[in-house]
Amino acid sequence: MRPNADSAPQRIMVVRCPSLCDPDTSTAGPQAARLFERVIGAVTGFCPNVEAAELGVCAFGARGPARYFGGEGVLASKIIAAVTELGVESRVGVADGIFAALLAARRADPASPVNPASPINPASPINPAGPAGPAGPVLVIPPGGTAGFLAAQPVSVLADQDLAGLLKRLGLLTLGDLAALPASDVASRFGDAGEAVHRLARGLDLRPLAARPPADDLSVAREFDPPEPLAEPVVFAAKTLAEQLHAGLAARGLTCVRVQVRITWADGEESSRLWRHDGLLTAAGVADRVRWQLDGWRAAPPDGQYAQGGIGMLRLVPDQVVRATGHQLALWGEAVVSDRVARAAMRVQAMLGHEAVLRPVTGGGRNVSEQVSQVPFGEKREPPLAVGPPWPGRIAGAAPGVVYPVAREAEVTDDARRPVTVSGRCVLSAAPARLVIEREPPRRITAWAGPWPLSERWWDAVAARRRARFQLATDDGRAWLAVVRDSRWVIEAGYC
Repeated sequence: MRPNADSAPQRIMVVRCPSLCDPDTSTAGPQAARLFERVIGAVTGFCPNVEAAELGVCAFGARGPARYFGGEGVLASKIIAAVTELGVESRVGVADGIFAALLAARRADPASPVNPASPINPASPINPAGPAGPAGPVLVIPPGGTAGFLAAQPVSVLADQDLAGLLKRLGLLTLGDLAALPASDVASRFGDAGEAVHRLARGLDLRPLAARPPADDLSVAREFDPPEPLAEPVVFAAKTLAEQLHAGLAARGLTCVRVQVRITWADGEESSRLWRHDGLLTAAGVADRVRWQLDGWRAAPPDGQYAQGGIGMLRLVPDQVVRATGHQLALWGEAVVSDRVARAAMRVQAMLGHEAVLRPVTGGGRNVSEQVSQVPFGEKREPPLAVGPPWPGRIAGAAPGVVYPVAREAEVTDDARRPVTVSGRCVLSAAPARLVIEREPPRRITAWAGPWPLSERWWDAVAARRRARFQLATDDGRAWLAVVRDSRWVIEAGYC
């Protein structure tokens, strides 16, 4: 059930380890999961009820532990010192509610962008390293100051990036702009998703950090007889169990937002961890958390098989449930199709491996080959190049329908069948009239645009590249992105 909108928010402390959150760092993968397990063990020494939000991020209610240790700042400093002894850098954020605390932890991270419009003084965070150090590793938002802190945050901090983009197009650039709107208007325009982000913008979390588990036993379990020595079958079983868990909850009109994963080994040892998510935990999300917990609890040897007889039982316990409010399907039912595709992708991954099913992730960059990267299905990974920067020199307009992994050799000639060349000042020798791509039949060029020069890394003699790009339309109804480099024409992409 949702808490009352006027109830007092909790004081939440979030511990964030930047080196474990970034999948591109050297500690990504099983090593990161093992380090995170040790981090949670260190934080548990200060508060027994710690929740893991995602790999590298955990949270707990700060009011009681802060009183015991002499204040929120002192507690945060002790936690950072304990985590630092493990060789892991950490940042801490404290605020009224988990959403604001997570943003505070991100802002305390010097690697994260800081919003200069924020009313919180950057010099005010507690900095154990002294006033001469850089941005402090702890950012404490005073009680009652969460609304002001959130008001200056850009809407891009929301998890729903599609909704954040729509809000920016409507002129709502900050959470303060969104919070100023009447709740009824936001709910009628954006539905449940808009109502949820409006509550976050006002400093009201969608649910408390800690809640009483449901009275009924809604858990699901899978026993492995004989014990399973490999991780992949257990992860696949976790996906199936998660689907059973969701089906059982749906029959009662409930859905899960926090789950406890219990793994029992053949030698009797048990690994138990609470996992939460900003939103509803999907089957793929539960499987990811089982994988992280396995990697963090015991390292598999080089042959991939666990010692001590393997894994005897996996149990999923819905530790926190909320009333299911339903989900509005898209006009053509895309949500149903997506669920079917997700289940099919999970089955293929279980048979062929985690890297067998990839999905495209759009990012930044000046070249079309850089703007889409392939990541394993179900993984939450940021693109190598951020979308945010303006990327001067990027081709504007509609994105190509096909981007070739290797540029295709081409020949562009004029009406006299002479090769078209481009000078150092981007002057054409003649108008392009004929296109031949890798021994295919020649095509007549009916329209063209360009050249658009692009000079990259001019300061590096080895990596420097200088090119001129064109868009060519041919008589077969197709369009092409052509590039001239080193006096050679190549085709990098095609437009449908």
